[in-house]
Amino acid sequence: MENKAGTEETLLLARPENTAVAEAKRLLRLAGPLVASCILQNAVQLVSVMFVGHLGELPLAGASLASSLANVTGFSLLSGMASALDTFCGQAFGSRQYGLLGVYKQRAMLVLALACVPIAVVWANAGQILILIGQDHDIAEEAGAYSRWLIPCLVPYVPLACHIRFVQTQGIVVPVMASSGVTALSHVFVCWALVFKAGMGSKGAALSNAISYCVNLAMLALYVRLSGACTRTWTGFSTEAFKELRRFTELAIPSAMMVCLEWWSFELLVLLSGLLPNPKLETSVLSICLNTGSLLFMIPFGLCTAISTRVSNELGAGQPHAAKLATRVVMCIAMSAGLVLASTMILLRNFWGYMYSNEPEVITYIAKLIPVLAISFFTDGLHSSLSGVLIGCGEQKVGARVNLGAFYMVGVPMAVLLAFVLHLNGMGLWLGIVCGSLTKLVLLMWITLRINWEKEATKAKETVFSSSLPIA
Repeated sequence: MENKAGTEETLLLARPENTAVAEAKRLLRLAGPLVASCILQNAVQLVSVMFVGHLGELPLAGASLASSLANVTGFSLLSGMASALDTFCGQAFGSRQYGLLGVYKQRAMLVLALACVPIAVVWANAGQILILIGQDHDIAEEAGAYSRWLIPCLVPYVPLACHIRFVQTQGIVVPVMASSGVTALSHVFVCWALVFKAGMGSKGAALSNAISYCVNLAMLALYVRLSGACTRTWTGFSTEAFKELRRFTELAIPSAMMVCLEWWSFELLVLLSGLLPNPKLETSVLSICLNTGSLLFMIPFGLCTAISTRVSNELGAGQPHAAKLATRVVMCIAMSAGLVLASTMILLRNFWGYMYSNEPEVITYIAKLIPVLAISFFTDGLHSSLSGVLIGCGEQKVGARVNLGAFYMVGVPMAVLLAFVLHLNGMGLWLGIVCGSLTKLVLLMWITLRINWEKEATKAKETVFSSSLPIA
């Protein structure tokens, strides 16, 4: 039996469409537009804060703090919950149960809309919360006002996040990139009109996010309804969406935790840097490193989304060997991309700081940290792709446990030890998180090597066909 299975796998992988080169092309066709889309989507909030920066130091500090709070308590949670669609929609599309994709999207919108209620409460009281945790009173009040004007963003953001996942799992990525590009360009005009022309100041910058999200949502919704590419997957609203909400939530929560537990550990670095000697220097440099890392992370994040789509599609189609091949290929791509970018960062380490500051002390400190940041980025690229494999398999609970153990039982304690006990300061904080990233990589590699792909394909089929939707 084992020889027969091995022969079948060899024959399957020998087909032209199942070669490593063909798989690499498929992954890059997905990942390229996804990387661009991520950068363009993140540009919306960045441009808003940049416009506020022209209003003065206090509005900028408040908007920056509010944006960070909104990302930690809201956007990261919603984006993580929406990633459950990568599993549900991806496997349904691979199984050719196209009608389920629209139902899953509607279920996601309902669950995420309910999650917005506590998020809106937190944002409405952000000023008081920030004062309670010891933030400067004036900055906290400014951040509170900005946060309240961010609440309207939740209305378009929920369906937008679900629409993006809905089309991505079908391999439709160019329209997402195009709509994100148009939105990013138009957002500059919207920001200018509200901040300066209408005289709304920082409130206008916050409100402009909601308007731009509406623009992006309108373009994607029109594409889904008018394009022939989605005629099989979107058949209109259905009462089936109100069923099995608990089942979706049970996957959405660990999906959110996979995203948030790692994200929060990096935010914790900035908070800890404020307790170090010379906190202004440490916090500034750590913030610069985080901004650099966030921008470069778009590349492995694109690969993560691409591989989750490929694995979920192939498992849903009952092609476990193709899913296994996609996993091998994406790891080679992630390793190659990571080596190129890490090497480039190290070679340019003495010049990197000039992009952010003219202070010699800051530039020198950044040059010392860049090699550590390069290692961090390399490991992040590898374990992000492995995380995408787990998402494609529907194993978000495993991924959440790995993140919890790697970053909060290894990474953060090591960061505290190296920074405060061994007095390595900011370098120690980042080295601690690198330890967490390496731990995550080792754990995910061990888990991936133990995956029974045939069993995962069977489980994917059972998940799809156990849906309450009558399948023709």
